[in-house]
Amino acid sequence: MRNIAKLLPTLLLLFVIHISRAQEFGGNPPSIKWNQVNSPEVKVIFPIGMDSAGKRVAAIIYQMSRPILPTIGYKQKQISVVLQNQNTISNAYVGLAPFRSEFYLTPEQNSFEIGSLNWVDQLAIHEYRHVQQYNNFNVGASRALRILFGEAGQAIGNELAIPNWFFEGDAVYNETHVSLQGRGRIPYFFNGYRALWAAGKDYSYMKLRNGSYVDYVPDHYPLGYMLVAYGREKYGNDFWKNVTHDAAAFKAPFYPFQNGFKRYAGVDFNQFRTGALQSFKQKFSDMPDARPNKKQHFIADQEYPAYVNDETLIYMKSSYKHRDKFVMRKGSVEKDIRIRDISLDNYFAYHNGKIVYAAYVPDPRWGYRTYSDLRLLDINSGEQKKLTHHTKYFSPDFSSDGQRIVAVQTAPSGKTEIHILNAADGKLLTVVPNPQDVFYTYPKFYGDDQLVSAVRSKDGAMHMATIDIKTGKINNLLSTALSAFPVVKHDTIYFSAPLGNNDRLFALNAKNRKLYLLNTNEMKGDIGNYQPTVSNNKLAWTSFTAYGYQVHEADKKAITWTDITTNGAGSLSDFGIHSLEKDSAANVLAKVQDEPLAVTKYSKAHHLFNFHSLIPDFNDPNYTISLEGENVLNTFQSSLLFNYNRDEGYKKFGFGGVYGGLYPYLTGSVNYTVDRKGYYKGNDVYWNETELRVGALVPLLFTNGTQITRLSFGTDVIYNSTSFQAAYRNTFADRSYTYLNSSIAISNHISQPKQNIYPRFGQSLSLNYKYAIHGADANQFLVSGALYLPGLLTNHNLVITGAFQQKNRNSVISFSNNFPFARGYTAENLYQLEKVGVNYHFPIAYPDAGIANAFYISRLRGNLFYDYTHANDFFTNGNPFKANFRSVGGEVYFDTSWFNQVPITLGIRYSHLLDDDVFGGYGRNRIELIVPLTLF
Repeated sequence: MRNIAKLLPTLLLLFVIHISRAQEFGGNPPSIKWNQVNSPEVKVIFPIGMDSAGKRVAAIIYQMSRPILPTIGYKQKQISVVLQNQNTISNAYVGLAPFRSEFYLTPEQNSFEIGSLNWVDQLAIHEYRHVQQYNNFNVGASRALRILFGEAGQAIGNELAIPNWFFEGDAVYNETHVSLQGRGRIPYFFNGYRALWAAGKDYSYMKLRNGSYVDYVPDHYPLGYMLVAYGREKYGNDFWKNVTHDAAAFKAPFYPFQNGFKRYAGVDFNQFRTGALQSFKQKFSDMPDARPNKKQHFIADQEYPAYVNDETLIYMKSSYKHRDKFVMRKGSVEKDIRIRDISLDNYFAYHNGKIVYAAYVPDPRWGYRTYSDLRLLDINSGEQKKLTHHTKYFSPDFSSDGQRIVAVQTAPSGKTEIHILNAADGKLLTVVPNPQDVFYTYPKFYGDDQLVSAVRSKDGAMHMATIDIKTGKINNLLSTALSAFPVVKHDTIYFSAPLGNNDRLFALNAKNRKLYLLNTNEMKGDIGNYQPTVSNNKLAWTSFTAYGYQVHEADKKAITWTDITTNGAGSLSDFGIHSLEKDSAANVLAKVQDEPLAVTKYSKAHHLFNFHSLIPDFNDPNYTISLEGENVLNTFQSSLLFNYNRDEGYKKFGFGGVYGGLYPYLTGSVNYTVDRKGYYKGNDVYWNETELRVGALVPLLFTNGTQITRLSFGTDVIYNSTSFQAAYRNTFADRSYTYLNSSIAISNHISQPKQNIYPRFGQSLSLNYKYAIHGADANQFLVSGALYLPGLLTNHNLVITGAFQQKNRNSVISFSNNFPFARGYTAENLYQLEKVGVNYHFPIAYPDAGIANAFYISRLRGNLFYDYTHANDFFTNGNPFKANFRSVGGEVYFDTSWFNQVPITLGIRYSHLLDDDVFGGYGRNRIELIVPLTLF
């Protein structure tokens, strides 16, 4: 327990950093003004003009929370939910440290991903379950950690006690329970595990938790749902409330979550997990299994096939080794067309030698503002042009003559429209009216004056429909539980929809509304049939496997068309989880009524100093504790700190803050240090220091196709005053000085696939200049950079680094030293330093193995290096000093995950010194432990 107590502060800091990665600091421009609606459970904060969304979220949470409280616990604390309408990403989160939530309001085009519910409704019923979890997991030892360390204390307690799959699986169960949809009813949601079962892959629990660099592993959402649903079905509604309460309270100090299963289920956790997965595996036993291939790793995804002619297909190819690219296949021979620009999904459309797709483009400064701009690619020349700028277009497609493009536009107001554009220059031609305020997905031209689209209504119903381009009138052809990927050929609409436990291909005649189920011998073993495309004589589609999405083809003559007009395309199944229908919370979403909630102004200055966590950081010889704060809008971060330095015995008190709501970040801090110590003529000398700092920083992010560029620049003005203590004032005079600390940092790299250790091409450069402007004569200049190049094999990298630092002679100020000295040597801050380094990084193994659910290693990689540092300085008599510091060696890195939750990279370095270490140390061989900077 003593060792655990020592480790706890480090883990606390680690988890706070892990949680904060989900948040975008200072991401909204100052022009956005905010309103709010309040209820006892939630404060919904939203941009002016989003009143209906804000009221809807508040009404759902207010009316839905009480019926579902018994299954998690009764504790409720109000949370602030911020609605973000400036981005193009479909996501949301609830976090501690600080306790708040953000909803990103752009819906998914693919209804199989999340269902067809109104996106605001979907977010409210899923995310508020996380709020209830955190409120009710503030018990026992987790509560003690919260009392000691604030919200970050509870965060580490909850994450150490309760696996991430429960958080998400329970929330997916909730969305499935309180509505007639939810991912627990969607066959697509289970495809990953069905693919593993079909391939005979029986991965360990730790591999299912932590993933792999070589094999496809589903994320923790379906794993969580299957375990949660099985527990509710077999052991009742109180089962998970009891297990998680005991776990969060740490009633068992070791493996607190697993220990609850013996108590409340009568079996150990391994038996429970095996039973749950076997139960769901049996639900899909009516599907023929694909041929098992246990040794085959993930190959690549092949998605959205399009016919050039009967013999030639184009599709998007994504792998773990190579960047996403458009590929043309004739027979079995593939030919690369072009690397695709950075995008949010793999959808594209093809017509007569041209490809159109939507690329992801962030705003350079404001992280919450992103765009989805159209790109037009010529497959013969490989040339690409930008059709639109700062738009939010999704799922584009060509007209039959290739002259026009149709796309879905999702505006910040929340309104969805269909736009018709000129295919040559992207000019807007027509805005299709949307009088019924529906959500369009994958629109296609049907003749010259109509469109076909899979349409979602606000109540979650879906239809395959035609839309009149002039009037926007919707003609519902077919009601579907879910549908996606429509493609039009003459009067026939091909699309995917669920049927029983699988997603199948259908054909709908738009004239007589006859519906047909398509089947071939090739489809019998498929896990889902998606993304159909047709040529004159062939049909192609994709299905899911453990090795990626695969494209299949069949002759049209071999396809069986079964008329199912009277049966329809099927409905969603509960997969035998009858507990979904058993209590008063079942489908409670349908009973939610609009509330007459008052809308009031929300001040950006509200609760600006929101101190939420006490963070200890023990990095010998410095022992620090800081009180961290961040406001709900994530525009102001503040910190109060106390630091004790064991070497000198000094104590430092400080306050700092950064405001991110303006174009430059505004930074400031004040620090007061007591009992600084130096050594003079055999005696210790003590003094106190005051440091004031103000500054500005501009962070920028650019994308240019496949490249990502980050640029930041700024300046701090630092005032330092030294006051010698009373016993030494006769010998030393107090002094003060002011200096500028200016910096520029830029990095540029191409997109990076999963297995690449570093980008195969990239550059980074940073410059820092410190210059005394009052009270002293001092300066220091540092420039450092790196060039990333491909190695001999795909996942190898050659990285060349360089640095130069120089300061003025006889400086009375010793600025901090950030020079990357040759590895293995004792570093000193000298007059002039030059450095060149050569590194060769390469993977060694992919163990995919762990120990005791505490430590998992997914990749072992190495680096061979050579460092050369040349130093110039002066002896005290003025004679020049010159020395070389050269080293060679190797590093081994372990890409790991701790407690199945947090990824950490650790390493060991061996350095052989080719020159003497004149500043300290003995011997030519050095071994060092490499730890991440975010750990300590």
